[in-house]
Amino acid sequence: MSRDEDLLDLAISLAHTAGDMALAGRKQGLSNVDTKSTATDMVTEFDRASEVLIADGIRRARPSDGIIGEEGARQESASGITWHIDPIDGTTNFFFDLPTWAVSIAAVDDNGSLVGVVYIPALGETFTAIRGHGAFLNDQPIFVRKNPLLSDALVCTGFSYSAQKRVSQAQRIPIIIEKVRDIRRFGAAAIDLCFVACGRFDAYFEENLLSWDLAAGQLIATEAGAIVTDFSGNTVHPAEVLACQPEIHRELSALIMRASA
Repeated sequence: MSRDEDLLDLAISLAHTAGDMALAGRKQGLSNVDTKSTATDMVTEFDRASEVLIADGIRRARPSDGIIGEEGARQESASGITWHIDPIDGTTNFFFDLPTWAVSIAAVDDNGSLVGVVYIPALGETFTAIRGHGAFLNDQPIFVRKNPLLSDALVCTGFSYSAQKRVSQAQRIPIIIEKVRDIRRFGAAAIDLCFVACGRFDAYFEENLLSWDLAAGQLIATEAGAIVTDFSGNTVHPAEVLACQPEIHRELSALIMRASA
């Protein structure tokens, strides 16, 4: 087994263990819910417990690797590999007992994401990728949807935790929605990226993400054939993400830029 396969197996094992723990805990009910950047930016005891479980598992298996976790786990890398952990992506969905939340884990080197896992416990779906080796859903290859028509595109987006920023972002929607099939908002960036990868969405765009939101899902989407850029079609960065199947990428990019002006 190659090093990359070992990394992927570790990420899958930790994602499943943490995700199943969180799912079982959610069924028993929540007892400790706090807020972070705004009153709607929540964190639960299971966000924290999931991150501790994952970070401890990485430290045991690969003590020289770096760690960056949403809930504060930090470790400098001595190996050239850093793990980006979102212990529960979609905490609002988790809080409201909606199924669209996930555990997202990526191993990143100097060239970007090397392996990525996004596990959706409530749906029993595990999305995986190794750089250069394709993308998979429950071990079956996945690919973006083939569709040359922007007017037939199902597009997903997301909004800020800040009410003021949400208002500004929502002003794009009337301009975009008349040009596409429809717009969805699921509330979990890693899942949105994976749903582009498997053809459930034609595209997803959002701004003001962080590395742990993007690292695993970006790799999975790219390996499934998506183009992942910023809104203007240049190099992607967490502050501005557009993941789209190739046939409509340029047209949708231009539309988002026009709607953002």
